[in-house]
Order: sequence, then C-alpha cells, then structure tokens
Amino acid sequence: MSTDIAYPVFRTPDPALALSTARRLMEFGRREHSEVSVYAALPSVAEVRRVGKEVPEGWFRGQEKYREFDGVPLEAQPVLVVGVPGLGLPTEPTAYEGRLPVEYEQLDLPVGSIEDAFTATIGSNRGEINWKMLCWPDVPELGFPGESTHAEVTLLFNTPTRELDESADDHTVLVHVRSAAFDGGQMNEPYAHWLAEQVELAVIGPGQPS
Repeated sequence: MSTDIAYPVFRTPDPALALSTARRLMEFGRREHSEVSVYAALPSVAEVRRVGKEVPEGWFRGQEKYREFDGVPLEAQPVLVVGVPGLGLPTEPTAYEGRLPVEYEQLDLPVGSIEDAFTATIGSNRGEINWKMLCWPDVPELGFPGESTHAEVTLLFNTPTRELDESADDHTVLVHVRSAAFDGGQMNEPYAHWLAEQVELAVIGPGQPS
C-alpha cells in the first residue's frame, strides 16, 4: 500500500507565522476541492471546556479503556466516549475521570473555514492542521510526475511529530510527498526540496512516515 512521507520545511515559535507559512505552501498545490481538517489533544478539563466555548462546532471524544464497553449498547455508553459537539460537553467533572486527554477534531472542511479560529485557540495544546486533496506539479527535469494522492501540507502545533507524542515550544510545517524508498533512502526526497524551494522554504530535517 502506498504511503506518504512528510518533511519539515519551517519551524517557528509564532503560531500566526507558522499558519501563514503553511498557507503559502498549501496554496502552491491548492485545488478547488481541497479540504482542511484540524485535531488537538486536550489534557485537562479546563482546556476541554475552553476549546468547547471557542470552537464549539468541533467533535470531542474522551478515552476509553481497552474493551471497556464490549457488549454495551452505544446508547448506554458515556456521551464523552461516543463523542459530542462542544455545546454538548458534560458539565460534571466526574464525566472526565479516566477520559483525558480528550480528542478534538473537525474533518474535511472547506479551506479557509477553520484555520484562523483553531490557531487562535490551540494555546499550549498539541495539535495539527492538515490540508489535503492538493496537487503537486510535474517536474520532468527531476523525473517526478505530478502528485495528488499524497499531496498534503500539515502544520503541527507544540509538537514535532504527527503522532503528537512529543512536546515542543514551537510549531512545524510539513510538506508531504509519496513515499518511495530504495536501498534505505527516499527517492522522492529531492521532490520535497523542490516543492519547498518554490515558496522560498527549505527542508530542515528528516522525513517522517505519515
């Protein structure tokens, strides 16, 4: 199965600058039907409630233990486990016990509909904005055909990894290309360098599977 690999091309402690830079790269490949999704991991009840007020259209889902609700009908499970919009978040603190971090997401939205509000809301939480259904152009002189299936841009907040498993004091812009490994090396890495150069950026670190 074909996958993609994401290369960091910009890093800054300024979230607004990170967003404007990511948008510049995204616009290079944007098409009419391009989409954007956002995701955050919220580690405290206070942050869940704050984000729920600031971007209430999102979907919030708490953690559950392995096989905790095997055989339990969906309607009998806690609303926070099933998932709930911001305006439906539980008010009682006990509803969050064992459910943190709470995941927040909005998926497959029109480009430009959520990015500013999400960036203003993210604070110190780990999260990402991901633009997909882009299209990278042909580069015949480098031997690269155009790419759409794996053409994406991701902006990571307060973490350097798409798994959101590490903390950072800055934000990272990633450009995605199709993964094509040969003899332990990535054949498409020069394509990532070329794409970054088109918007006056540069690859600044190794790629990560996405």
